[in-house]
Amino acid sequence: MRHVSETNKVRLEDLYTQFGWDLYKRFGHAYEAFKLAIKEPEVVLGQYNIEAELQRSLLTNVNRRLTPQPIKIRCDLEVTCFAYEGIDAIKAALLAGEALSDEEMQIKIKLVAPPLYVMMATSLDKAKGIQRLNDACARIETVIQAKGGDINIKTAARAVSERDD
Repeated sequence: MRHVSETNKVRLEDLYTQFGWDLYKRFGHAYEAFKLAIKEPEVVLGQYNIEAELQRSLLTNVNRRLTPQPIKIRCDLEVTCFAYEGIDAIKAALLAGEALSDEEMQIKIKLVAPPLYVMMATSLDKAKGIQRLNDACARIETVIQAKGGDINIKTAARAVSERDD
């Protein structure tokens, strides 16, 4: 709100008296109100008589600052198969794990060095992303064990930073 008051040359105290303090009363904290305002601005700000330019500036600022950032999730695993199918069994198991991808979260599996593979995904929701990679590990495990192979999860699914990559 401070940034909006500076850019629109309005006193910060005036913004708080106009709608800021009431947002704290209604939502517990203005942060919660602004998170909701990203999706439904009329529900949050509709009852206040805010100038159009000021409201546009406020929503632009809130959208820029509070939009969730995608989180990279990673899991390291070893997949081996010494049965007759060998590499074909490993390939089928890894493709079964990648099949759990959808539009909002793509699962990618890359070979580091045989038999070590890295499974990665990018998600806006950390818990759902970790759960999806765990489901993919379970799917790989069922497929590879049915074909006589084995899986060893070196590191469980976890959120990583760009540096850990």
